[in-house]
Amino acid sequence: MKQSTLFTKTQKNAPKDEITVNAQLLTRAGFVDKLMAGNYTYLPLGRRVLNKVRTVVREEMDAIGGQEIVMPTLHPSENWKTTGGWDNIDVLFKIKSRTEKDYALGQSEEEIVTPLAKKFISSYKDLPMSLYQIHWKYRDELRAKSGLLRGREFEMKDLYSFHADQADFDRYYQIAKEAYLKIYARLGLDAKVTEASGGSFTQKISYEFMVITNAGEDDILYCDGCNFCVNVEIAKETEGEACPKCHKEKLKKARASEAGNVFDLGQKYCKDFELTFTDQNGASQYPIMGCYGIGITRLVGIIVEKCHDDRGIIWPESVAPFQVHLLSLGKNEAAEKIYAELLENNIEVLYDDRDVTAGQKFADADLIGIPIRLVLSEKSLAAGGAEIKKRNEKDSRIIALEKIVGEIK
Repeated sequence: MKQSTLFTKTQKNAPKDEITVNAQLLTRAGFVDKLMAGNYTYLPLGRRVLNKVRTVVREEMDAIGGQEIVMPTLHPSENWKTTGGWDNIDVLFKIKSRTEKDYALGQSEEEIVTPLAKKFISSYKDLPMSLYQIHWKYRDELRAKSGLLRGREFEMKDLYSFHADQADFDRYYQIAKEAYLKIYARLGLDAKVTEASGGSFTQKISYEFMVITNAGEDDILYCDGCNFCVNVEIAKETEGEACPKCHKEKLKKARASEAGNVFDLGQKYCKDFELTFTDQNGASQYPIMGCYGIGITRLVGIIVEKCHDDRGIIWPESVAPFQVHLLSLGKNEAAEKIYAELLENNIEVLYDDRDVTAGQKFADADLIGIPIRLVLSEKSLAAGGAEIKKRNEKDSRIIALEKIVGEIK
């Protein structure tokens, strides 16, 4: 893509009403535009990042047997009344139609996926079953804040699994947990598996995946010597105490943002909708159900909170909108030729062909944060090629034009 035709332009200053790093940088760099508190338009650069995050999540969910579906976001009120959510969930957006019928905008999907699964699960031979979607959610948050970290409209990956017994759910949870950790690693994040149901390891499984960041809304206690981590709100331990798991290191306290969660839903929703299956002995049973969530748009915000410096964003290669940012300082045929070669070799490139100063091009490249910057100028050509530099490194070097494609690949 040529930057001269890009729909958006960078901004020198952050909007006054944005206080978090992710909201400031994503707005300034032209990835998002705020419509109102908690609602953002994802602009061409932002959409490309979203697609990269979706791809990583989708690949790992497919790898553990998840089958992707897309469920409606407009829900009949009857489903929510069946589970008790209509009167008990305060963030539920409620809509009344012209025919006086009540509807809800989906804030989660248990009320939809359970009656859906009921149509296709009848025997133990149909289990286990796992279904997921990547779709938009709506929550009537009283205080939508922190940029992409807390919104009223946001995208999530929901996976729901159905199991014949608790042991099979526990087995699958371990598989899903490892898949989640792979996702975060691929996105350049170090997520801690955080106990969210209290200090006892014997309680029902309910875990959050936390990434340490000052923009987070939770406090966690964690151990550097092992994988122990717990949300402060339900912790029996305090900062500075010996780790209750390894007994070697002292617990540290940090601010963190939730990047995903998993819940053991037990048999509640299956009982609510009378979803049963016939077991191996011919008896009727309710499946055990699990819920696994990852905030797709939230992850974009978390990545920016973790991956930036005082000049702008530093995108991990896996989710960067482009692989290469090609800067042409002055008009030259060499830049056009390199641009064409990169495209021919399926290398994603943003080509800054704008008629602006070199200083503005460098500043915008740092702000946008594409992993590799490639500069073609009279000076670089005189030195034998192009200037190449990684966004997360200080020094650049000269590379021969004929070696650019091979090195980037």
